[in-house]
Amino acid sequence: MRKEIKILGAVLIVVIIAALVGANYYRTSVQNERKPVSPSSKSDAQLVRPDSPALGPADAKVTLVEFYDPECESCAAFHPVVKKILKDYQGRIRLVVRYMPLHPNSLSAATFTEAAGEQGKYWEAQDLLFQRQHEWGQKHGPAAASQPPPNINVLFQKYAEELGLDLAKANAAVKENRYAAKIDLDKKDGQALGVRRTPTFFVNGRELVRFGEADLRQLIDDEMRK
Repeated sequence: MRKEIKILGAVLIVVIIAALVGANYYRTSVQNERKPVSPSSKSDAQLVRPDSPALGPADAKVTLVEFYDPECESCAAFHPVVKKILKDYQGRIRLVVRYMPLHPNSLSAATFTEAAGEQGKYWEAQDLLFQRQHEWGQKHGPAAASQPPPNINVLFQKYAEELGLDLAKANAAVKENRYAAKIDLDKKDGQALGVRRTPTFFVNGRELVRFGEADLRQLIDDEMRK
């Protein structure tokens, strides 16, 4: 009986190891289906523009580019994961964010974030908009259809006050539509790179094919080992 248990245990261990190896091979093979963007190509400039908001050292070994929509629920849900990855790889990774506005209020949200960025509160504004997305973002489902749309101008004024922004400066920037060209260029760059959904990530020019934390971390680790 003991011998049978030992044999069964050994078989189980082999099966678990095979499953882990197989899963890792599958993630790697799926990821390698998409060719990386060549650093010497025109696409490299389309990944990062001189005025793109960034966190982390400019000479970091890994540059993580995220095309996101402030109104995207998946972007908001994955935002804490991105922050944790930045913390775990602190000093070795640089995050660059680009806009891919695909929702009705995303242009206004991107404009608000840029106005806050002019006053040194870009990342705080991004965090706040994700945290309060349920207040200003487009709602879905039958219940949402019966509710009046949120007054995002009033809400954004409230958020600006919470962030301690100079309201006159922020409102002037919004009124001038100062960031329209930048946001539009982000969207065109994303489209040229094949971005069709948000969030979409590129790690040193390699697009994350299968969305998820484990796959993103593996892609980052692959680049770290080079």
